[in-house]
Amino acid sequence: MVAKVCLTLALAGASVAVAPVAQAAANPYERGPAPTNSSIEAARGPFATSQTSVSSIGVSGFGGGTIYYPTDTSQGTFGAIAIAPGYTARWSSLSWLGPRLASQGFVVFGIETNTIYDQPDSRGRQLLAALDYLVANSSVRSRIDSSRLAVAGHSMGGGGTLEAANSRPSLQAAIPLAPWNLTKNWSGVRVPTMIIGGESDTVAPVASHSEPFYNSIPASSEKAYMELNNASHFFPQTSNTTMAKYMISWMKRFIDDDTRYEQFLCPAPRSSAIQEYRDTCPHA
Repeated sequence: MVAKVCLTLALAGASVAVAPVAQAAANPYERGPAPTNSSIEAARGPFATSQTSVSSIGVSGFGGGTIYYPTDTSQGTFGAIAIAPGYTARWSSLSWLGPRLASQGFVVFGIETNTIYDQPDSRGRQLLAALDYLVANSSVRSRIDSSRLAVAGHSMGGGGTLEAANSRPSLQAAIPLAPWNLTKNWSGVRVPTMIIGGESDTVAPVASHSEPFYNSIPASSEKAYMELNNASHFFPQTSNTTMAKYMISWMKRFIDDDTRYEQFLCPAPRSSAIQEYRDTCPHA
């Protein structure tokens, strides 16, 4: 924004007009227009996207995957998100999320795991290896701000998301989706974490997974718990507007420090699609 105010200085008894001064935006990480409910519920955001495949042959520590990224470079670099699928699943089970998140102004890396049977601790390490590859070696590394990274994942990938957040506190955000993990205590997590569970999940029931995970994260940390009304364990595997809307809002708020998205998170959202919502508002 350009300041419209001219300063007047008394210099040697004379008044000197100083030209308007260009001021940097209050938040240099903001990307895209001001959000609305319609814009974050849309199947595509304001950025055109492209994608590129990453072979498992050329990487170490994870199984390759697909990178989705905004084609526009005029606004600078973007934050990046690595996302892991669940037990026995491949990235294709979540691939609708790639262009949806990227079109809102993120680089998104949907990863394949080393094997489809990898456990949460392994998936957590693979998410971090994928982020390291993304910022250091990928073909889109010049588009990424390496200080603004996040993780997400479904089921055991959600359990891996908690593992990654616990071991790398420099991450800006984490979103476990219907997370499964035998470890129930995540008191070491300091990364802003939104857990999204399904009310009717019988694989990772919220009472023994999502809810104790959320409760164990310290109240001093930024955290939220959203339970989707009547949703099964597999709600992330088909296009889900409610899930995407709040993932976008959480990622924008904490990866990009974009307080324009605060309105969607605080006060706690209410919707017929949401069975329960808890958080640590206010976030500021």
